[in-house]
Amino acid sequence: MVRAGLTVERLVEAAAELADEAGFDRLSVSALARRFGVKDASLYSHVRNLQDLRTRLALYAGGELIDRIAAAVAGRAGKEALTAFAGAYRDYALEHPGRYAATQIRIDQALIADSAALRRTAEITYGMLRGYDLQEPDLTDAVRLLRSTFHGYCVLESAGGFGADRDVRASWDKAVDALHLALTHWPREGKSDD
Repeated sequence: MVRAGLTVERLVEAAAELADEAGFDRLSVSALARRFGVKDASLYSHVRNLQDLRTRLALYAGGELIDRIAAAVAGRAGKEALTAFAGAYRDYALEHPGRYAATQIRIDQALIADSAALRRTAEITYGMLRGYDLQEPDLTDAVRLLRSTFHGYCVLESAGGFGADRDVRASWDKAVDALHLALTHWPREGKSDD
């Protein structure tokens, strides 16, 4: 029997809040059930297991993140778009650490193909990078560079990993400037410097 008022959407939203409060790694079906004042079994008519809940949260958070990025980059190109993209990414990661952590899990490729949010993520990211006149396979390489730089920086910053006296935001701005230069002078596949 389905518990009145419990829906997949409510569970995922509550899981997002719980992940931000306690940490994504501490998210469990039991913790979520306690939040609703029900037994664990009451949730299994909505989610199959913890992995299903985490995957749903990853898709939910990924949608939130790309909505924020899309709004930031709208009408922008080149360095201005990159700066807006980077800023929206960083702000989301720092404001929603549990949700952000959920966006980093590996998701089944079939689910990715069915996810409008993940398709939109690719469209917006690749669209922004096409402003640098990149084509495949350089686009994929550039996406990997941006993701690893943004992710690494955000994880270190949120963990207090930057101990130097330099302002963290100033270093972030320099990193984005450096990425802009790298993208502008990208070593394109098949071209040599000779």
